[in-house]
Amino acid sequence: MLSPRNRELLGLVPAAVLVIAGFTAIFIQSEQNAPGASTNVTLNHASSASLTYGALFLALCLAGHMVIRRALPHADPYLFPLVAVLTSVGIVMVYRIEPSLAGQQATWMVVGLALFAATILALRRTGVAVLERYRYTIVAVAIGLTVLPRLPGIGQQVNGAYLAIHVGSVAFQPAELAKIAIVIFLASYLRDNRQILVTAGRRVLGVTVPPMKQFGPMLIIWGAAMATLLITRELGTSLMFFGAFLALLYVATGRLSFPLIGLMLFALGAWYVAGHVSHVHARVEAWEHPFKPSLYNREVGGSYQLAQSLFAQADGGLGGRGFDQSLLRGAHHGAPILPVPESDMIYAVIVNELGLAGAAGLLGVYLMLVARGLKTAVLARDSFSKLLATGLSFILALQVFVIVGGVTRVIPLTGVTLPFVAYGGSSVVMNFVLVALLLVVSERSRAPYSSQRRR
Repeated sequence: MLSPRNRELLGLVPAAVLVIAGFTAIFIQSEQNAPGASTNVTLNHASSASLTYGALFLALCLAGHMVIRRALPHADPYLFPLVAVLTSVGIVMVYRIEPSLAGQQATWMVVGLALFAATILALRRTGVAVLERYRYTIVAVAIGLTVLPRLPGIGQQVNGAYLAIHVGSVAFQPAELAKIAIVIFLASYLRDNRQILVTAGRRVLGVTVPPMKQFGPMLIIWGAAMATLLITRELGTSLMFFGAFLALLYVATGRLSFPLIGLMLFALGAWYVAGHVSHVHARVEAWEHPFKPSLYNREVGGSYQLAQSLFAQADGGLGGRGFDQSLLRGAHHGAPILPVPESDMIYAVIVNELGLAGAAGLLGVYLMLVARGLKTAVLARDSFSKLLATGLSFILALQVFVIVGGVTRVIPLTGVTLPFVAYGGSSVVMNFVLVALLLVVSERSRAPYSSQRRR
C-alpha cells in the first residue's frame, strides 16, 4: 500500500502530462497554421519543446513535494496534486492566449511555491495555533493594505475598480492577502466566543440576538474590511468575505438563523448599492440586459464583455473548438473580440476550446480540492484549526463561484480571478499560501499523537 507521500508523488504525474499534451497541441496547431510548415519539423519541434516545459513544471512540483515530504509527512496527499493540475491548466491556457504572459505566470508560480514552502517550514512545529496570537495585527495590516489602491501614485482605477498597488513594474492586489487574514481573525475570534454567542443574548421575534460585547468587535473588524473594499469598489472580494463570514458563523454556532439574517441584510445592502453606486448599477444593468444594443455598444461600463463571453461559450459546444481555435482578436487592427481573455474571461476561453466537457472536468477538480479542504476541517482536532480550514475552503469555493457565475451570467460579473488558472500574480501567490495553511492543519489532524508529542 502506498504511503501518503508516495500517493502525492504519483498524483503529480497527470499534471506534468497535461502540460506536455497541452503545449504539444498548441505548437502543432499554431505551426500547421503557418504557411509552408513541414509536418515532420512541426512534430519534432512540438515534442521537444513540450517535453522541456513539462520537465520544468514537474521539477517545480517535485520541489514543493519534497518540502511537504520532509516537513509534513502525514498531510493530505491529494491537496497538492489537485493544485498542480489546476496550475498546469493555467500555464497552458495563458501561453495559448499570450505567450509573454505565460513566462510571468511561471515566475509568479515560483514565487508562490517559495512562499508555500516558507509557510510550511515556519509553521511545521507550532502549527497554525501561533497565528491566533497575532490575529488583530494580521487583520489590521491586511485592512490597511486594501485601502492603498485608492492612494494616488501607487493605485489606479481599472474598469471602475481600484484593485492593485503598483511599485515600479510590480503590481500586487492587497485583497488577496486580506482574504486569508480575515479568515484567520474570524476563526480565532469565533473559537473564543462561540459558546457565548450561542447561549447568551436576547430573544427578538423568535431569534436569539447575541450580546454586542462579544459580537461587536467581530462586526467592527468585518465591517471595516467590507467598507474598505467598497471604497476600492472591489465587489467580488466583498462578496467572498461576506460568504466566508456567514459560513464560519454557522459552523461555529450551529444556528441557521445567523446566516439567514445575514442573507437578508445582504439582499437589502445589494439593493441599495445597486441603485446608488453607478459602478455597481452598470454591472447589474449589463447582467440583466447583456444583448441590449445600447449597452453592448457602450465603450465603458457596457455589456460587451459579458455578451462576448456568452457567445464564446455557446460556440464551444460539448467538445470544444480545439486548442488555438478561439477567436480572441479581430482580423482588422487586432481589436479584442473577447476582452481580458487571460484573466477575467479565461473560463470562457476554456469552454470555447475544450467545450462543456473540459469545463466540467475543470470544475470537478475544484470541487475535489474544496472537498479535501473541508475533510481537513472535519478531521481537525482543535476548534481554531477546524474553523480556519473551513473558512479557507469556503473562500476558495466562493472565488470559483463568483468568477464562473459572473462569466456564465448566474450573477453580475466581477473582477475576481479563477484560482491557479487565470493570469494574476497576487492570486497565484496567495492561493499557494492558502493551500500551505490547509496542509499544515491536515498534518496536525492526521499525525499520530505520539509524533505530535515528540515535536
